[in-house]
Amino acid sequence: MPTIVKLTRPAFFAFLVCGVFCIAHASVHAQQKRLSPFGIGSSHVNNRSADDSARWIPKMREIGIRVYRSPQISWGLLEKEEGKWDWETLDAQLDYLESQGIESGALLIGNPKWNTSDPPGSLPVNHLEGWSNYVKTVVTHLKGHGVTRYEVWNEPPNFTGKDQTPADYAKIVVAAYLAAKKADPDCLVGISAKSAHVHYLEEVIEAGAKNHFDFITLHPYEILDGIASDAGSEVVFMNIVPVVRKMLEHRNPSKREIPIIFTELGVSSNKGLENQAHGLVKAYVMSIAQGVECVQWFEGRDGDSGPLGLLDREGRERPAFRAYGSMIHYFGQDPEYLGWLLLNDEHYAFVFEGAEGPVMATWARSGSPDVVDFGAALHIVDPTQSTIVRSASLELDGAPRFVLDVPADLIAQAKANRDKPFNSGTDYTDADEVLIEFGETTVERGLHTRSGAHLAEAVVAYGGSARAGNVPGGNVFFVDPAFLSYSEAPLEIEVVVRRNPENDNAGFKLVYESSEGFKTAPGGWFTVPDNEKWHTKTWRIDDPKFVNYWGYNFILESDSAKFSDYLIQSVKVRKLP
Repeated sequence: MPTIVKLTRPAFFAFLVCGVFCIAHASVHAQQKRLSPFGIGSSHVNNRSADDSARWIPKMREIGIRVYRSPQISWGLLEKEEGKWDWETLDAQLDYLESQGIESGALLIGNPKWNTSDPPGSLPVNHLEGWSNYVKTVVTHLKGHGVTRYEVWNEPPNFTGKDQTPADYAKIVVAAYLAAKKADPDCLVGISAKSAHVHYLEEVIEAGAKNHFDFITLHPYEILDGIASDAGSEVVFMNIVPVVRKMLEHRNPSKREIPIIFTELGVSSNKGLENQAHGLVKAYVMSIAQGVECVQWFEGRDGDSGPLGLLDREGRERPAFRAYGSMIHYFGQDPEYLGWLLLNDEHYAFVFEGAEGPVMATWARSGSPDVVDFGAALHIVDPTQSTIVRSASLELDGAPRFVLDVPADLIAQAKANRDKPFNSGTDYTDADEVLIEFGETTVERGLHTRSGAHLAEAVVAYGGSARAGNVPGGNVFFVDPAFLSYSEAPLEIEVVVRRNPENDNAGFKLVYESSEGFKTAPGGWFTVPDNEKWHTKTWRIDDPKFVNYWGYNFILESDSAKFSDYLIQSVKVRKLP
């Protein structure tokens, strides 16, 4: 029988409160070359003052979190009247965070009401002189608090003016960069985009921001939702950093290796408390594995942005809180990624050099529970329940587990794969075609599907109409990134369909990712002729640019449910010469 040990709170967190707090407090005034990957963020109502922070920050410190996204430093908040600056509330909050051993970044954002030429919710391109002065003044003031990282705006093109463009954001970035460097040459300035909107970043760089940034921030909620909902999209999540680096290599090569930070990422507890915890662990494991410098989980305690907190509105711990503490306990503040492998040639496993030796994080491939035989008794951790089991085998499902005492042969396999593109069993780098076939069992060979309704729900949940745009419906597909990612190559997409048994009218259009955003494929609407036989519809696409910024590459979009009642036999994507 396996031995099960329940970790008590004092034993589990004792060394964290002492060791991590002391280290963080000693270094909070010194610029660090690299952040810990374990960070946290907050919505507005839990981030207005030191009193707000005191309601939940001690719980974050308890599990070892030492990196915070930003207090409230909006231009309109600090300079309510032109030329009159109010630092009292901000200084008190920063003093409190420092006393808790928390290192903070800063979010440069806002347009004061006295700048009447532009609406308060827009980029202040009409008053770049004022914006530059705000940045210079803030950076100069915050040097005294040890703040060194400045993020320019929150997930543009969200929270910008209706008709403002990437060129407008580029002006804001350049002005902020020059002003910040003048105030503190050693500070770091970051550009940002909503979701994983690589196309937007590319446009901003081309519009003038080239070489005027030191790091990039993203909020890939929708891609993580595919992991949390067990849609099998791990390969897409693992491609976020690689596709950004491909873009930088093409548009701004000198910045190719700069840090990438997820300053927001989270899973709603409405999807299930255990599911939220599992999503958190997978997010951190795969973020660290692909080189994300820090993930600032959104958020610490429920506020005004939905039930995404590690703590609920009353401050009660959710399973995600325990899971986060487990990660920091076993991985340490600066885990070293060693590589990846597939257990039983199928199930995801990532190996790290952790706090006290190698740690392997693993979970089952979507819909494929299995048993892994290690051949010898190992210590296996359930991070959500804070338990350790000593066993020679592991029943894998969608819940992540940490394996200690990792066998040497598995470590060797992981190291051998470290620099290879992550895949789920087959490398599609040199493939000419990927496909999915539906039947009693679904066959996926480099082409995968996500539920249109489920994805639409995620897109709306993590940003509302400002983020949503054309909320996807119908059938949603993504190709294996090794097959095609960022590179533009002509494609042929073939769909085999028929009407439902009742022969109801049905049809759709193909909408795909391009450098100009999502576009409708040539030919527009396709009406499925009848249900007497299978019908093949083929499109040629000359300008695809697949980056999965909403977690998919193309959709079969029907204008209403009335036209979406059809059957799909197969979908194929082929590369053309």
